[in-house]
Amino acid sequence: MTLLWLCIKIFFIRILDVSLGTVRMIMTVKGRKVIGSTIGFIEILIWFLVVKEALSTDNTSIWIAIAYSGGFATGTFIGGLISERFVQGNLSVQAVLQEQSDEIVDAIRAAGFAVSVVEVMGRDTEHKKYMLLIEINKKQFNQLRALIKKLDPKAFITVKETQYVLNGFIK
Repeated sequence: MTLLWLCIKIFFIRILDVSLGTVRMIMTVKGRKVIGSTIGFIEILIWFLVVKEALSTDNTSIWIAIAYSGGFATGTFIGGLISERFVQGNLSVQAVLQEQSDEIVDAIRAAGFAVSVVEVMGRDTEHKKYMLLIEINKKQFNQLRALIKKLDPKAFITVKETQYVLNGFIK
């Protein structure tokens, strides 16, 4: 087998197994353990076979290590793209406005987002602020973030991935 063919093979197989690893981790964290375990089995089987081939060759070229490492890096990147595009999920968004503003709350609601409002007080201020609690589909985040920043450029926003939602409204 030529060195070039071996390097190409290692590179693309590493992309596959690392991308599978990313999906496996996401499935496991989201509580889908059987799917995660199945993907993990396939991932490690592929990894074992490519490592076996990479180490059992008589060729000691640095290009094998570069192909292996390049495949890992590219697989990590592709795994991230896969998770962004195909892994569904919900986000809990908390936004602390600089002041109490019913107009901002109404504008966010008019955009179709459900908002719960809590009065809060910051450490360095004496006036009350609103903290908005918004549960959204992950794909809506950029739209919501842009809207909040437009309405209150100094809003303090935190985002957490939600594992489970019961009742309520999610756009």
